[in-house]
Amino acid sequence: MTTDVAVIVNAGDHADVPVDTIRDAVRRCVVACGGHTGEFSVTFLDDADICAMNAEYLDRDWTTDVISFSLGDPERPLGDVYVGYDQAVAQAGEAGVSVAEEVTRLAIHGVLHVLGHDHPDGPERVDSPMFELQERLVSEVFRA
Repeated sequence: MTTDVAVIVNAGDHADVPVDTIRDAVRRCVVACGGHTGEFSVTFLDDADICAMNAEYLDRDWTTDVISFSLGDPERPLGDVYVGYDQAVAQAGEAGVSVAEEVTRLAIHGVLHVLGHDHPDGPERVDSPMFELQERLVSEVFRA
């Protein structure tokens, strides 16, 4: 996979974040969406920090699992993705998957939003094209 996608992963205090896997996942997202260039940062936050960010920037006063901001344009996407690490750990346990898989899933989810994908709210989100692409990419990353 030849790309010019710069990826910075800010794992913070979370030593178990699979940094190389996250970088690979972000690059796969860009390629799957027809691109070959871009710049992304993926930052892991605890519940308090992602809740504060959600309130400040999105006017939502609750903890969430991922927030993304598109800062570029379709020609050279630029985006910041913030993953709620504590939420990812809880969701991994609920889903019976590894924390590595869940944080990768959330990073992919955020990058897909930066790249212009969206999904409906509620239970129907799992039937959306974005969700299907997300899950295909997660499978590819963990098969590679």
